[in-house]
Amino acid sequence: MSGKPSNVYRVLLADEITARGLEILAAAEGLEVDDRSGISADELLKIIGGYEALIVRSRTKVTNEVIEAGERLKVLGRAGVGVDNIDIEAATRRGIVVLNAPGGNVISAAEHTLALMLALVRHVARADASLRRGEWERGRFRGIELHGKTLGLVGAGRIGAEVAKRAQAFGMKVMAFDPYLPRERAEQAGISLVDLQGLLETADVISIHTPLTDETKGLIGADQLSLMKPTAYLVNAARGGVIDEIALADALRGGRLAGAALDVFEQEPVPADHLLLQFENVLAVPHLGAATQEAQTSVGIEICESVRDALLENDFRAAVNVPELASRRYADLAPLIDLTHRLGRVLCGLSRGSHRAFEVRYAGTHESALRAVAAAGVRGLLCEVVAGPLTMVNALHVAADRGLAVRSSWLGATAAASEIVELRLRTAEGTLVVAGVLLAGDHARITRIDEYRVDIQPRGTLIVLRNRDVPGVVGKVGSVLGEAGVNIAEYHQARREAGGAALAAIAVDGGVGHAVIERLAALPEVDGVWEIQLPEE
Repeated sequence: MSGKPSNVYRVLLADEITARGLEILAAAEGLEVDDRSGISADELLKIIGGYEALIVRSRTKVTNEVIEAGERLKVLGRAGVGVDNIDIEAATRRGIVVLNAPGGNVISAAEHTLALMLALVRHVARADASLRRGEWERGRFRGIELHGKTLGLVGAGRIGAEVAKRAQAFGMKVMAFDPYLPRERAEQAGISLVDLQGLLETADVISIHTPLTDETKGLIGADQLSLMKPTAYLVNAARGGVIDEIALADALRGGRLAGAALDVFEQEPVPADHLLLQFENVLAVPHLGAATQEAQTSVGIEICESVRDALLENDFRAAVNVPELASRRYADLAPLIDLTHRLGRVLCGLSRGSHRAFEVRYAGTHESALRAVAAAGVRGLLCEVVAGPLTMVNALHVAADRGLAVRSSWLGATAAASEIVELRLRTAEGTLVVAGVLLAGDHARITRIDEYRVDIQPRGTLIVLRNRDVPGVVGKVGSVLGEAGVNIAEYHQARREAGGAALAAIAVDGGVGHAVIERLAALPEVDGVWEIQLPEE
């Protein structure tokens, strides 16, 4: 490993991934793949420190212990929709991007939901078992039609929307509880949006399609189950834990529910004596939502492409812990993110004294990316302050941990084809302001330092001088730099009034060195000088 080029990232596969996914990773220049499918938890802990990326399925648990041991980890990939086997909070605080494959198993999961629904209301599994026992009891397994019934979706994202299409083909009416679904989109899909209570009281079949989060854990508990009609059925092919299993068992035992179909459970695998397996009107299968050849191939390809793009191109479209970047290709936001990060680094170089509060003001076309813009500014501001990993993922968390208050505001779209960012930092000594603009999509300039209007490129070595506006200053500064062999690329002198205080922003080629900075600071007309290093590209 000591001879590994710095631009090569090592990717560890802890669970089995389709061969086509492996081919994608193997073909990418800059990636080195280690397939250790089926690796034990103990062995994973021993070796994870040597990898920049880890790809898992549901088998491998990526705990805080694993994340802490992964000193070089940049990316965690989950081949599937759910990420409940990954400690996202721990990963986020370490600045590690967590990716999933949300589109790969959508159709399989939707079809599986309909299969569970049909099998439940027509008692298919029970009738099959009865026939295999030599029985012929047709009357015992009388079911209901889905036609004309109301399906209630708890969550109407991609899988829920596909379930709705198929249910409508059966002649079902569809309603949904989904606080994040725009009403216009629901109307286009023929879905009626209702609150959770209305859905539970009305629907004949209720199907869960929400991720497991702190907000949704136990979402369907005793109170919610008591609202359902005793003739209603409950289907969960999303995530265990959304339904309170003890409350569900009580409802079934009391005859307050017609039946339930479960593909997922709070704890998996499920023991044979699980409390819900004692009920004849419970149809249970072992987490088969994505268990199709097509889905396995699709999620494997999707996650491998996402991990490759995150490592090599900073493309976080599949990130679950950078939501603003997940909604669009990172390339669309990269120039804006880069400008804000560079402005943050300028503030870092100029600031003296403790950081008290940080504000990001943004005017442009990417309102939904405001949080990501703020994270980029914080990352630049703290780049020389924080010793641990500092990325777009954990920058705001790090700021909060340090007691730095961060505010951000969107000022609307600009009239011209430009994006404007202003950063304001309050320190123990006062307030510093830096602003910049993106012209024509990707042409970045620094336009303001404190009260001074400037126009200079935000890359390479930048010298900032505070001086008195008197004759000969520019010549003296140029002489010092020239005698030291420093070439000036841009020189912008700004002032508010003749003969008063002024500021010079100077872009130079290459580094300057401490001795040159000391010579500039010694000039009688100069009140302060700072050398700031910005990325060249």
